[in-house]
Amino acid sequence: MQAKGRVFKYGDNVDTDVIIPARYLAIADPKELAEHCMEDIDKEFVHKVQPGDIMVANKNFGCGSSREHAPLVIKVSGVSCVIAETFARIFYRNAINIGLPIIECPEAAQDIKDGDEVEVDFDSGKIFNRTTGKEYQGQAFPEFMQRIIKAEGLINYINEK
Repeated sequence: MQAKGRVFKYGDNVDTDVIIPARYLAIADPKELAEHCMEDIDKEFVHKVQPGDIMVANKNFGCGSSREHAPLVIKVSGVSCVIAETFARIFYRNAINIGLPIIECPEAAQDIKDGDEVEVDFDSGKIFNRTTGKEYQGQAFPEFMQRIIKAEGLINYINEK
């Protein structure tokens, strides 16, 4: 399983209220909701993001409330993977549950710049920055998590059984 795309870079403590502001949570349609992804810190994100692009952030990505809307709008916006130094625990679990691949790698998170072209191999945990030629070793997904992500989320994975 792999991801490849252009990077959108963010800093520390990107919370769920920034990923999807609470004022939009009454919107039921995931595509319509995703039109507001990151708008409070990056108004151009939804206009620039392309299918396959990658988010990179520093520490504690996804902190704040436990809403599943946050990883959902990232995924629906077209992002194929989020790389961060660390993730808030509930965001990490919610991301896997809805089938959004995320990977922790402090060195890559600090080094990769906005606009870089990056590839991620989830089987090995390797992250390759095509722009700089640097390679990083992140934590590979266990096989059961890869199956959940390939199924597009936990509910689909369970229904396949």
